[in-house]
Amino acid sequence: MTTFSDVGLSAELVRAVTDLGYESPTPIQEETLTFLDELPESLIALSQTGTGKTAAFALPLLHHLDVSENHVQALVLCPTRELCLQITDDFKNLAKYMDGTQVTAVYGGAPLHIQAKSLKRGSHIVVGTPGRVVDMIKRKALILDELQCFVLDEADEMLNMGFKDDLEFIFQATRKEKSTWLFSATMPSKVESIAKKYMKNAHRIATARRNEGASSVEHEYYLVKPNDRLEALKRVLDSIPDIYGVIFCRTRDETNVLASQLMGMGYPAEAINGSLTQQQRDRVMARFRKKQVTLLVATDVAARGIDVDDLTHVVNYAVPDDPEVYVHRSGRTGRAGKSGISIAIITRGELSRLKAIEKMTTKKFTYKKVPSIVDIGRLAVMSQVENFLGAELKGVSISGLLTDVHMALEDMTREELVEQLTKWLYQKAVRDRSDDRDLNLDPKSTRDKSKSGAKSERPGRRIDRERDEPGKFVRLDFNLGRKHHMNPARLMGIINEVMSNSSINFGRIDIMTHASSIDVEAKHAADVVGAMNGTQFGHQRIKVQKGSEALGTLSRPPKQGRKPKPGGRGKKGPGRQGRRR
Repeated sequence: MTTFSDVGLSAELVRAVTDLGYESPTPIQEETLTFLDELPESLIALSQTGTGKTAAFALPLLHHLDVSENHVQALVLCPTRELCLQITDDFKNLAKYMDGTQVTAVYGGAPLHIQAKSLKRGSHIVVGTPGRVVDMIKRKALILDELQCFVLDEADEMLNMGFKDDLEFIFQATRKEKSTWLFSATMPSKVESIAKKYMKNAHRIATARRNEGASSVEHEYYLVKPNDRLEALKRVLDSIPDIYGVIFCRTRDETNVLASQLMGMGYPAEAINGSLTQQQRDRVMARFRKKQVTLLVATDVAARGIDVDDLTHVVNYAVPDDPEVYVHRSGRTGRAGKSGISIAIITRGELSRLKAIEKMTTKKFTYKKVPSIVDIGRLAVMSQVENFLGAELKGVSISGLLTDVHMALEDMTREELVEQLTKWLYQKAVRDRSDDRDLNLDPKSTRDKSKSGAKSERPGRRIDRERDEPGKFVRLDFNLGRKHHMNPARLMGIINEVMSNSSINFGRIDIMTHASSIDVEAKHAADVVGAMNGTQFGHQRIKVQKGSEALGTLSRPPKQGRKPKPGGRGKKGPGRQGRRR
């Protein structure tokens, strides 16, 4: 077995890696640690979540670092605040025996002037999100004249979140004589185009076949009506007494609501999403690692910083639109040689997504029936009987109590005692479960036989199919326009960055000279206003407020500085259509 000492890593780094509990490199780390003598000019690495990707680029960079030179030697770019902070912590943990190493995190949603001061004091490695890195370059707080290595981590996610223009700007702001490393779970055309433009003769490595899910993970699905999803989740959780896993939702609002519902019903669950401070996130993760909390309710973006090897289950509370996202989710379990189960609780309208995932991953989903209340009661009773048979009591005498119990039960036969105990355990298990309907739908049928619950979905129907549906979107007005180098992709990008949420739906967008308007899903509007107000964009402090009507319900507003002609009809226009995030 190859160890970190065998590959020629410095003694300080070997010591730090040993402290973290690692003995040998993962496959992706073995590949990149071959570059300890000389960093390749261009490297493209395809690697799935949970493969030790951060250390794969951090260890070679730290090995080559010259702490006597007080300038930025490496820039690591990543899509979200959470991942930025996670990577920064990883660098600091690996460099703890390298005296004088300075690592600085720069990300949106935090005071810009404090981060700028940290950079001006001197930093060897900068980890940042695209929008904030652009701001720092424009303010001349981040100087990249002597940059030696530029790393793009989660490149596919950065492009999905609308950061293409920011990436282009950063590439052009760095010197040509540098190493460029691109790490990505997938290689869509957008990533290929960036690589082709800025990375010549790139060395390519891949630790697993593209789009391949973990072989140690089983895939199961439950088919229910939309209004039965929560009840189905409860029954599934009740049928797995030792579950330790992550429940994935689309948005942070959904994680908060679902976690509150589960906690209110006695499940050991907590939400983890972009609304948490780093201190709150650390506290939740500490409780999760100690298994004081055994269920994390998370968004895809927030889960990217979760590094736990012994998860038993991943639960998809809704199947993602992108099959690649499902692969990332399911890869959270079945790690370190252990087996895992990925569960999808879906409605009939999501069956087509399931088929797409099966086709891409070549993995077959097994149809499972949601347990009935009787099934749950039976499982609970047998679990309690096992606990009952294994019960021990040390250091306490119960001889007097035994006499009392014998007297209380002396008139009962063995059969009567067993029957009464079973009734009591069953009653405890299901006492709050009044909903005993059969929730299961037949995946081979196109019609739902049960009249209870919500109306059935037609195959392929999207619940939010109309962007102009009244009340679905709220217009937000920003004090940034073309004069401030704003464009639709960048506006969506800075919202995604600050909110740490790539699942927000955007509607129509209008970019004017001094201002911009964008339709945002109503359920996210207040959060966006609260998170964005007062943050910095270049030299401009952002101001945002809700508009009276969504752009989708209005004619395009007249251009700033122009007044409509008296009696003239407003010129209608659809605005610019935002892509779904």
